[in-house]
Amino acid sequence: MVTHLSHNWWMVALRGLVAILFGILVFLMPGISLQALILVLSAYLLVDGIGNVITAVRIHERYRQWWWLLLEGIVSIIAGVIAFVWPGITALTILYVVAAWAVVTGIFEILEAIRLREEIQNEWLLGLSGLLSVIFGILLVISPGAGILALLWMVGVYAILFGILLVVLAFRMRNMGGANRPVNTPA
Repeated sequence: MVTHLSHNWWMVALRGLVAILFGILVFLMPGISLQALILVLSAYLLVDGIGNVITAVRIHERYRQWWWLLLEGIVSIIAGVIAFVWPGITALTILYVVAAWAVVTGIFEILEAIRLREEIQNEWLLGLSGLLSVIFGILLVISPGAGILALLWMVGVYAILFGILLVVLAFRMRNMGGANRPVNTPA
């Protein structure tokens, strides 16, 4: 499993970079319309979900718990499709869709971090990103009247922090592969 994780570190890094870029875009365009937010959010959810599904399919023969990642990917894809197909839905509905997605995927990431404790060190980065997702989702549910602009800023902060954690995790995964390679094998 460690070898597979180290060979596919770039998928985690790509997820992190997309999240960071999405978060920066939100801050650079604070006057973004609700329609544009829905399209950008939909694209992010779809890319994140597809990346998780691809990774799950690639590891399904070697990793017993591959279906957690598949399920997380499917939830992200469904949330992305909902946001894309019904762009005229209200801000409150979008808020609850985003909140549900954040809580569900966060729980899966926490469970996966607990599972990976047996196989890798520093799995706490994945657990921390999952906890961040859950907290983000709960905050959205607690204060739905804060408005779409507040949602934009919260989404931006969340995406940047989540992305940074994933990029750090990806490079740790990449470095794990170097420690497990034979001496004569090129990096």
